[in-house]
Amino acid sequence: MDDSVTKDSVTKEYYSDQFTYRISIPEPENHLLHVELTIANWQQEFIDLKLPVWTPGSYLVREYAKHLQDFAAIDGDGKPIAWQKISKNHWRLQRSDRSIAPITISYRIFGNELTVRTNHIDRTHAFFTGAAVFMYIPEYQQYPYIVHIPDLPKNWQIATALPAFADTKDTFYAQNFDILVDSPFEIGIHERYEFTVQNKPHSFVVWGQHNGDMQRLVKDAAAIVAVEAEMFGGLPYDRYDFILHASNGFGGLEHKDCTVLLYNRLGFRKEESYCQFMNLVAHEFFHTWNVKRIRPKAFETFDYDRENYTSSLWFSEGTTSYYDRLFPLRAGIYDAKHYLKLVSNAITRLQTTSGRNVQSLFESSFDTWIKLYRPDPNTHNSQISYYLKGELLSLLLDLLIRDRTNNLRSLDRVMQIMWERFGKDETGFSEADLHGVIETVAGIDLSPFWNDYLYGTKELDYNYYLEPFGLELRTTRQDIPFVGMTLKSKNGLAEVDRVEAGSPAQKAGINTGDAVLAIAGIRVTAETFNERLRDFTVGEAIEVTIFQQDLLRNVKVILAEPIFNYFELVQIPNASSSQEVNLRMWLNI
Repeated sequence: MDDSVTKDSVTKEYYSDQFTYRISIPEPENHLLHVELTIANWQQEFIDLKLPVWTPGSYLVREYAKHLQDFAAIDGDGKPIAWQKISKNHWRLQRSDRSIAPITISYRIFGNELTVRTNHIDRTHAFFTGAAVFMYIPEYQQYPYIVHIPDLPKNWQIATALPAFADTKDTFYAQNFDILVDSPFEIGIHERYEFTVQNKPHSFVVWGQHNGDMQRLVKDAAAIVAVEAEMFGGLPYDRYDFILHASNGFGGLEHKDCTVLLYNRLGFRKEESYCQFMNLVAHEFFHTWNVKRIRPKAFETFDYDRENYTSSLWFSEGTTSYYDRLFPLRAGIYDAKHYLKLVSNAITRLQTTSGRNVQSLFESSFDTWIKLYRPDPNTHNSQISYYLKGELLSLLLDLLIRDRTNNLRSLDRVMQIMWERFGKDETGFSEADLHGVIETVAGIDLSPFWNDYLYGTKELDYNYYLEPFGLELRTTRQDIPFVGMTLKSKNGLAEVDRVEAGSPAQKAGINTGDAVLAIAGIRVTAETFNERLRDFTVGEAIEVTIFQQDLLRNVKVILAEPIFNYFELVQIPNASSSQEVNLRMWLNI
């Protein structure tokens, strides 16, 4: 199809009314979205309709069909069409009259969950994710789709990455179902802030009250867009929207021509929190290339009916996390000192996660569907995040490449080759493809690296890769004896939030969910527990009083040596000139 279908408006010559959705929101306070799907011409006896069970970018089967109600179908004369439900997300219509005539399917979707991957409808707006709203016929996913949204409340506006149809304000066009799913809608009372990068229009669409300085935010976002575009030699879209929900959560979900961001409405004033938001912006925008266009073979064609497995999320998400720290640095939003602090915090999180010794990065990527988004009391002891370890693996790869090539190449070159070879044509890459590109850029066989750090659980040797850049990792021990549990305040009690595998607390039989009442007969709270430990020494057995499943118990906990609980990147004293050059080339200082 001609490029004109990707512009802001689609002309009538490209119009097809075979599949048309009509969206209405008559009572937004009831959180219900009314959907009608009209199929213009259908002669077959059966129509199989499905609703996706997940949405690309969020790797969990979310069972969107649980929010669907009031399903019905009628023919062109308004007569009901018989149907039955085949499975959790599959409806089958059977027509007795097989003449060519329009068919209308109607249903309602309940949406009162404000995340970047679900639906939220209230008196001020209706935000919805395509996968959670639009039913489809599997064999017809490559057909074009029309979305019509008339009769909105006064002052409501529509924001979507889909092009408008024939200069209308309420009708939109998708070339196929994948594009429809990839184009969320923000409809309601919002503010729009426009800016331009490389002669292409961008905007922030902001819903919700907040304390942000939009002039600064837009300026910094434009700088991030510019430095990311510089890496890839341009921008691969006609226009781009940042849809920001200012509320009380955190998250982001990438799409080809837009992203949805969720951030604390009061989190824009403090500098550290503001910089964290810019990391989120940089992360989701980098997905414009990495994952939306440079994507694993498993995501070359989406199967919306089940899990789509890949072992490469460490690259799709972890490498993106590595760059979301670097791009604000390159854009001048913060300095190298702040950047090194962010990396130090990431190393600390990984090194204080016991699951790094149990789950490999390969397994973390592959098992995301059943683990990452479904934490349980043992998650900390048995899992690691492919975001977190993938970020640090990417750090080591970047340093390795820079060191071996005297800064002539870096991980940037890997991304550029992946873009040229796989991203531009949206050809899915295999694990072997990815490893081959990285090894070509590095000029070395990385089999031992992959075996130790990707497929295995060997500790990352940070200092080996940091030394050529004049940096080393300094470790700090906790200043209290080690017990191996963390507490949180709940219902006035100190509830056990996490228990470390093999720790004194676990050996004493303390479990997640227990309530800690006292140490040595003296009451403690979640806030005073660590301070109370200072009254005891390593090797001492202390009596801890707990409620366990409502039963009062006293257990003996033998205090252990303090653990390393903070890891900090510091510059090596008297660094050599080559180390200083390497550091400057890496961090642009």
